[in-house]
Amino acid sequence: MQKPLIAMLLASAFVSFDANAIDLIQVYQQALANDAAYASARASLAAGRERVTQGRAGLLPTVAASGSYVKNDNDFSPFNQGQTVVIGGVPTVIAGSGSDLRTNQYGLSLTQPLFRWDRWQTYEQSKLAQAIAEAQFAQAQQDLITRVAQAYFDVLAAQDTLESTRAQKSAVTEQLASAKRNFEVGTQTITDTHEAQAAYDLVVAQEFAAVNELENRRTMLQMIIGQAPDALATLQAGVSLTSPQPAVVDPWVSSAETQNYGVTASELALESAKRDISRNRAGHLPTLDLVANTGRSNVSGRTNSSGDGRNNSIGVQWSVPIFSGYAVTSRVRESIALEDKARNDLETTRRNAALQARQAFLGVNSGMAQVKALEAAEVSSQSALESNKLGYQVGVRINIDVLNAQRQLYSTRTDLARARYNTILNGLRLKAAAGALREADLVPVNNLLQK
Repeated sequence: MQKPLIAMLLASAFVSFDANAIDLIQVYQQALANDAAYASARASLAAGRERVTQGRAGLLPTVAASGSYVKNDNDFSPFNQGQTVVIGGVPTVIAGSGSDLRTNQYGLSLTQPLFRWDRWQTYEQSKLAQAIAEAQFAQAQQDLITRVAQAYFDVLAAQDTLESTRAQKSAVTEQLASAKRNFEVGTQTITDTHEAQAAYDLVVAQEFAAVNELENRRTMLQMIIGQAPDALATLQAGVSLTSPQPAVVDPWVSSAETQNYGVTASELALESAKRDISRNRAGHLPTLDLVANTGRSNVSGRTNSSGDGRNNSIGVQWSVPIFSGYAVTSRVRESIALEDKARNDLETTRRNAALQARQAFLGVNSGMAQVKALEAAEVSSQSALESNKLGYQVGVRINIDVLNAQRQLYSTRTDLARARYNTILNGLRLKAAAGALREADLVPVNNLLQK
């Protein structure tokens, strides 16, 4: 009765573990809320959306108010002050003079650009800058999807390695105990015991390495989602993977060369560089502005000029550049060189996108072939292990044969799980390279996990 009870408790523990496990979609939602790199990209997008408003401001009128208040005290004392002189037959005492002035001025000015070619190009560049920010944010969204999936399946792969290592350790432990018993009764030599002991020591070292690797992978996932990850839903046993559609590489490469978000951002950067050449050449062009002013001044104090004054004016103001020390010419040459750089950067980005699409496409197809081969190898390895165990019992196989068969089986299972993970990840990378990866693409991947 005790063994069935223990088995039932273990089964209920595993059921509870699966019930509390989070899947790929839930991990992705946590990453959306907590990933620092994605939050940075979102802030960059918000900043980039302000560029159009700033660029348009150079084409709109500017209005400014100005004013001043000045107090002026003046006292003039001549050298012969107090003396009496005859002016026009009338005796006059020479006196000093002075003034106490209060001047209050204020005005309003308006300037409307009529022809400013450099500002128009700046406005066009601001629209390109906003489009670049949006393309870069879309790229960041795709990067988040692939990073989350990579970290998620890295944790599963590390768990598989640890579980396989511990299962191998359990099998080796049994084999070591069997070798010791057979040696004690004289049916086997000490060599079998030493071989089993060496295999046990090796698998113990591998277990320590697997535990460390699992902790590292969980830490990397924690860095993305901002918290220690819960138990993760694992891949279903014997899951079937599908090949990419279309099943030929050329459409994927073509899409990567035209629709990849990195390529899109580089194309926009090239167009902005072309606009920059025109903007710098505008340094040779005249400018024309509409200028309007209105103002009022008030002068008070001991002066004959006290009173109020008004001034209203409107007109156009133009300026023709003649010589600026070759600065404009130098800036034009600089912008031409930068435009050439942007063109080459675009070509590099386009080639890299095409390469990533090819590599991911080949990775998916070769991964599916590898999965099929490893599935067959797993069956063969299981049969080989059972045959070696039977041969060991009847004396036609030695202990090392069983140990090698066990090692081969667990290694094949680990390789099979990793091949499945890599195939799924390459499918996501393929869509990302083609600029077609969306959040909805995680749903079919999530459906492959145990619920």
